Amino acid sequence: MPQFSVPTRRKMLAAAAFTALAATVGRRANATNQPQPAEDKDTHPWIDAHSHIWCTDLTKYPLRDNQTVEALQPRSFTEEELMAIAMPQGVGRAVLIQHYPHHGYDNSYLIDTWKKHPERFRIVGQIDSARPHVDRLMRDMLQTGVTGFRIGPRDDQPDWLAGDGMKLMWKTAAETRQSMCCLIGPSKIAETAEWCVKYPDTPVVIDHFAGIGGDGTIRDKDVQNLCNLAAHKLVRIKISAYYAFGKKQPPYLDLVPMIKRLFDAFGPDRLMWASDCPYQLTAPNTYAASIALVRDHLDFVSADDRRKLLRTTAESTFFAVGK
Repeated sequence: MPQFSVPTRRKMLAAAAFTALAATVGRRANATNQPQPAEDKDTHPWIDAHSHIWCTDLTKYPLRDNQTVEALQPRSFTEEELMAIAMPQGVGRAVLIQHYPHHGYDNSYLIDTWKKHPERFRIVGQIDSARPHVDRLMRDMLQTGVTGFRIGPRDDQPDWLAGDGMKLMWKTAAETRQSMCCLIGPSKIAETAEWCVKYPDTPVVIDHFAGIGGDGTIRDKDVQNLCNLAAHKLVRIKISAYYAFGKKQPPYLDLVPMIKRLFDAFGPDRLMWASDCPYQLTAPNTYAASIALVRDHLDFVSADDRRKLLRTTAESTFFAVGK
């Protein structure tokens, strides 16, 4: 399959659907006004371990390479708009993922959002591993809610694990407990495993099933390779972005056998649900359908297991770090 990446995903997005989405979410955000406090964990216990947000204030938060606001699809997806659709599903906290195609290595919008709601959000940031003193930057960013860093191959950076700076990032993460969050396809699982051997004390998170099933076919060999990462005790997997894998249609029951194999390999303490909003919101996909797969359709998990998948794993991976 082609590598699972942002350009691949964006080809899947329908502009018309996003226009409708932006209007709907905007109305909901206005109706709910200010989200409830994050301390209300009984009413909104769940954590969305992966969502992107952005805003239209390009003066304060300019887009990478001088892109215009037309590059944003949907035009706006702020933290208020995210929580307006998340909270009705019982989701009270979220991990915000730095979106390189929009803002590059400028994490300021996410950090400013964290400063407004430090109990509600954590951040997976992006930094240039080639810059000097990348270890110092990692430690500084830990103080601003950044408890993970997204890495992975891109068109402009295919040799994603090269360089002394990347080695220093993995070494530093073993000390800070910030997770190395890998956006990879199935072909990159083996080299990721090699780095898990080199840096056994570094926490690692694999995004979105490592892209398995992105071409519509879930291959046994790929699933087994991903399951093999369970041998590395600090590897966790996001079972997420259902719009992008297998049949890509709610209720996503075709993904259940893969989730079951991952559950058997990793256990509930090392798997976490995430939406990958706003991409999950393209019709016929919805936020409610995403969380429902884990909340309502996994008949092999106990109530305690489900709580771990929907909350506890993300909580220990991202929210407990740095405390």
